[in-house]
Amino acid sequence: MSQVGQPTARALMRRLAVEQAECRVPSLTAAIVRDGRTVWFGGRGRVGDAAPTAATQYRIGSITKSMVAVVVMRLRDEGALRLNDPLEEHLPGTRLGHLTIAQLLSHTAGLTAEPPTAWWERTPGIPAADLLDRVGPEELKHRPGRRFHYSNVGFAVLGELVGRLRGTTWLKALRAEVLDPLGMHDTTTRPRLPHATGYAVHPWADVVLEEPEHDADAMAPAGQLWSTPHDLARWAAFLCGDSEGVLCPDTLAEMREPAGVVDGDAWTGGFGLGLQLARTGGRRLSGHSGSMPGFLATVWAQPSEGVGVLFMANTTSGMSGTLLTDLLDILDEHEPRLPDEWRPVPADPDLLALTGLWHWGPKPYALRLLPDRGLSLEPIDGGGRASRFVPQDDGTWLGLDGYYAGETLRPAADHLDLNTFIFTREPYDPAAPVPGGAGDWYA
Repeated sequence: MSQVGQPTARALMRRLAVEQAECRVPSLTAAIVRDGRTVWFGGRGRVGDAAPTAATQYRIGSITKSMVAVVVMRLRDEGALRLNDPLEEHLPGTRLGHLTIAQLLSHTAGLTAEPPTAWWERTPGIPAADLLDRVGPEELKHRPGRRFHYSNVGFAVLGELVGRLRGTTWLKALRAEVLDPLGMHDTTTRPRLPHATGYAVHPWADVVLEEPEHDADAMAPAGQLWSTPHDLARWAAFLCGDSEGVLCPDTLAEMREPAGVVDGDAWTGGFGLGLQLARTGGRRLSGHSGSMPGFLATVWAQPSEGVGVLFMANTTSGMSGTLLTDLLDILDEHEPRLPDEWRPVPADPDLLALTGLWHWGPKPYALRLLPDRGLSLEPIDGGGRASRFVPQDDGTWLGLDGYYAGETLRPAADHLDLNTFIFTREPYDPAAPVPGGAGDWYA
């Protein structure tokens, strides 16, 4: 399966072997995806009497959440719901009706992390109706929208929402709309052979204890699924943008936008709409981790580089936390991606005439023409507001990112009107309606 060079494969396998040996993992698999294809797979340890393979199943825990979130976003794209809709509009009768769908997706609803039941990861689940009856105002730990607070309960609610709107179960909707179209046929709610057994490794001796496995029922959308390295590699390719028509690329990009972050001097982790986010080593990663009794798994995608990475292990705890970023570092060191070849492209003369130097008052900006008739406006000195724009049918341009995301740019021959801000060819052009003392400037 490896499509990287032998020295690269050896370095990657050594890092995997060190993780498995030093962290005492019964079995461990990892894979790297590049440009939609698995370019490296490695497995160490034993599942039964054999080494794990790309077809060996492991529990993936909360990675389940990211898959459920895709179905919710498909419903949004179809017009069946809006992200700002209160839950009551689509799932009436709960005591959580004022929470919005976006808040539930982004873990900003303020909802409790765990359900008011026995330890749900280790005990048989209860039906959704019973769970919803138990979850009331006392399970709200923070004001909705105030802060990021991870909630397994929130995704149990979203799974029930998916089932209600699709007229089936969350699992059947997920399989029909996501798993089957992506070819993820070995992703299931209960294990099938060959699968790893979940273990807890004794902290002071090299012995293992088998961990429980059961049907979580109402809590299943928060962490029920089992999968294989092969299937999870396909999921990593999807997160990188190889969506196979399952989700609009713009919607997937929306899911990666930070909605809440882990507070600190500079955020390194956060959450979008159903996707975990991380910034580390200059990389912006999106995906999800998973943890259930006896199992750990994580999948990260770096869409800017078209690369994804994952691991699956049958241990309750003890992993280093750096395995996947180390694997990416090794790939970058041994086989860095070559930049795409630059090629000239034809340009609309009218658009070409707009490019060049513009001024926001005295501050100089550069307007550049991008592929597909896009525009980029950014300060010459690199500091300040910068945004990209895409053309609209009415002759305007819509902001994609930065300060002007969602705002309208209206170009003219002698000025740019950007949501009432006027950019001119000369600083403080006396003929342009620019506030800031144009008369004094030219006095």
